[in-house]
Order: sequence, then structure tokens, then C-alpha cells
Amino acid sequence: MEINADASGHRGPTSLVALGDSFTEGMSDLRPDGSYRGWADLLAARLAARSPGFRYANLAVRGKLLGQIVEAQVPPAAAMRPDVITFVGGLNDVLRPRIDMDRVRDLLERAVGTLAPNCGRLVLMHSPGRHGPLLDAGRPRMEELYAHLDLLAARHGAVVVDLYGAPVLGDSRLWDADRLHLTAEGHRRVAEAVWQALGLPAEDDWRALLPPGAPPGWGTRRAADLRFARRHLAPWIGRRLTGRSSGDGRPAKRPDLLPYDSGTGSAPR
Repeated sequence: MEINADASGHRGPTSLVALGDSFTEGMSDLRPDGSYRGWADLLAARLAARSPGFRYANLAVRGKLLGQIVEAQVPPAAAMRPDVITFVGGLNDVLRPRIDMDRVRDLLERAVGTLAPNCGRLVLMHSPGRHGPLLDAGRPRMEELYAHLDLLAARHGAVVVDLYGAPVLGDSRLWDADRLHLTAEGHRRVAEAVWQALGLPAEDDWRALLPPGAPPGWGTRRAADLRFARRHLAPWIGRRLTGRSSGDGRPAKRPDLLPYDSGTGSAPR
């Protein structure tokens, strides 16, 4: 499972498995057909262009808690033994009002301890941060989660991509109307960040700030707040009060490690 990649243009990893929730599934980076693309698909397309026969699986399902990711996604990913595994999870846990952080740490240790020996390179992430009532309430637990990820990465030789520490990813223009998922440009920057973390030649500076823009007026902000509360916040709270998830009953995005068609972004059927 050696990764043959350097800055001279030689080919890189030949297989990638992505694990996680809506962030890795690709919400809200919509394709014309209504499906989601996202940073993991973008990364796979770029890797496939360098490595003929490149294989890709994406086991992510929106709304999944860390325990669900560890139970349903970690074992099959480890069994695939790819060159690269990306593992992102836990944000849905820390945003809940009640959480057992000891259990979160135990789950992370179980996941990283299983994945690291079964891939060429394990990539972990600090999810991007922005301000808002939901994220601000969970911020101390988010930072506790990331601190533990850093310890596990050092112990197991994993790579950590620090999106949380990038000010540009706090810019509201890189977030969808639901304020929980990145836009297409946000996902593109995450793909570039992981690409560079794998030691591949940079295409641009993913941390570069957006050009200054005129801030929206008070009325525009209040109208946006009302739309957000009605269309996104209320349903989100309702699902949590009833123990439901937006991912209930949904299959993994790409459950099998199959050749990636860079022209269609799909595996052969």
C-alpha cells in the first residue's frame, strides 16, 4: 500500500475510501442531476486523472453519528485496504445538547486504531468552523474532539487537515443557506487541502481569503435568519427531538471500491 506521489508529477495514490457524514457525502455541492458531488468526489477525480485504474469508495451517509460511522463504515473500509482513507466524524455528536465525551474519545480511538494499520495513509480532519448559534454552543466540545484527534494522529502516524484553523472557511459566502454545509467553492477548497496534505503539488492556495464584499444590510440579514429558522433549523431540531436522522434508510454513497470514471464521476455498473 505504498503511495507513489511527489512534487514532480509522478502518479499518486491508486485507491481512496472516504468515511463520514454529510460533510463527506458532499452536501450541499449539487450536480445538475440533483445528486451531491463534494470534496471527496473532487479529490477522487483528481487522483484518478493521475493514476489509471484508480478505485474509489465513499461510505458516507448524511446525519450519521460517530458510533454509527464506527460500526457501519470502519470495518468495510479497513477490509478494502486502500492507499488512502479519509475519516471525518463526530460533529453531529458534539452539536447535540447531551453528549458523553468519554464515549466519543473511545470511539475515535477504536476507529483510528482499526483504520491506520489497514491503509497507506490515514487522513483525519478538523471540520471547518464558522459562527452561529448551533456551532457556537458546541464549540468547546468541537475543540476537545479535535485535540483528541491530534493525539491519535501523532500516535498512529495519521495526517491531520486543519480546516477549523482556516479563517476563509468561516466566511459565510462559502456556506449554503442551511449554514451547516459548504458550497461548491468550499468543497473545492477542502479537496485542495487534502490533496496538498497527501504531498501532491498545489493547484492554488486553499486558505486564500475571498475578495472583500459589501456586508448585507440589517433587513437582508433578518430575512435570511427567518428563512434559515423555518426551512432548516426547525426541521433539524424536530429530527433530534424524535430521534430521527436525515440519513435514515439511505445507503452509502459509493459502497464498493471500484474503478472511478473521471468522465461521469461514477463506478461502472
